[in-house]
Amino acid sequence: MSEAPRIVVLPGDGIGPEIVGATMRLLEALGEFEFDERLLGGASIDAYGTALTDEVLEACRAADAVLLGAVGGPKWDTTDPDAPRPEQGLLGLRKGMGLYANLRPVRPSPALIGASPLREERIAGTDLLVVRELTGGIYFGDSGREGDVAHDDCEYSAAEIERIARTAFEAAERRAEASNHKPRVTSVDKANVLETSRLWREVVGRVAPEYPGVALEHLLVDNAAMQLVSRPADFDVILTENLFGDILSDESAMLTGSLGMLPSASLGADGEPGLFEPVHGSAPDIAGKGVANPLATFLSAAMMLRHGLDRPEVGGRPGGGGGHRRDDRRGAGGDRRLARAPGLRVYPDRGST
Repeated sequence: MSEAPRIVVLPGDGIGPEIVGATMRLLEALGEFEFDERLLGGASIDAYGTALTDEVLEACRAADAVLLGAVGGPKWDTTDPDAPRPEQGLLGLRKGMGLYANLRPVRPSPALIGASPLREERIAGTDLLVVRELTGGIYFGDSGREGDVAHDDCEYSAAEIERIARTAFEAAERRAEASNHKPRVTSVDKANVLETSRLWREVVGRVAPEYPGVALEHLLVDNAAMQLVSRPADFDVILTENLFGDILSDESAMLTGSLGMLPSASLGADGEPGLFEPVHGSAPDIAGKGVANPLATFLSAAMMLRHGLDRPEVGGRPGGGGGHRRDDRRGAGGDRRLARAPGLRVYPDRGST
């Protein structure tokens, strides 16, 4: 890696350019980085007719890390199966970069505990990590429609399950070293119905003995969804497949009081660039108004420094953030809660400084 790490920046759509712009300014204050800004999602559809061009994919593969804002918006919503959609760019990026592991840390911020749909005593002590398999399952299986019949196929190989299981067990070990607690992995499936889930449970159980210090439990996905809201502080690392992970990670994020304040990292093989992005959507209804909160993107950049650029001394430990809750702004575009972290001011009329 060169002295100045090369970061491909994908602002995307809606508030993406605003929150990514603020994050780039923050990174420039922390060190020297080379930024390469490219189009993705709806912006790429408007410019090139496709959500992800081959040139952008190659640039991302050649980078040290990739920082993404958000993609999507009603402008590109369609039920036409042949029309390009912004989300295709994100899926193509994950597949093309081999990003099979998505990590979403969930820790409530003191500033947002009052906004959680759960009572404070129920979420107290919550500190969990969702490890989601990202390039297999129903999102990448064969799909189609013939008349009034449609299908989406879910398929997993033992090798795909094994590598994401190792990611989860190793993450549990690292978390235990940092916080001095007994590590535990909760593997979520639907083994009472789905054959892919039965394979999932079998392979995870086969990997577990290689990590004797990590406890393993299995939960059916419907039970896991219930337990997340009834005893969230009992979870450590949640391991699950693509579709279940998509749903459970958003549910987990809302425990903190805001889906829009949390970061994520998507990682592949060792030595390959990762993708770092906030969990929230593109919030097109407030784009350009200077009220979008960049904190989740800041935390994603912290994950990038730690996991993508091996600079943990700069990135610190990402989490739910601290500070003071200042304002709530909700609407069709998603959660736009304005908060203030130590050393960060967020002004409705000016963005961030």
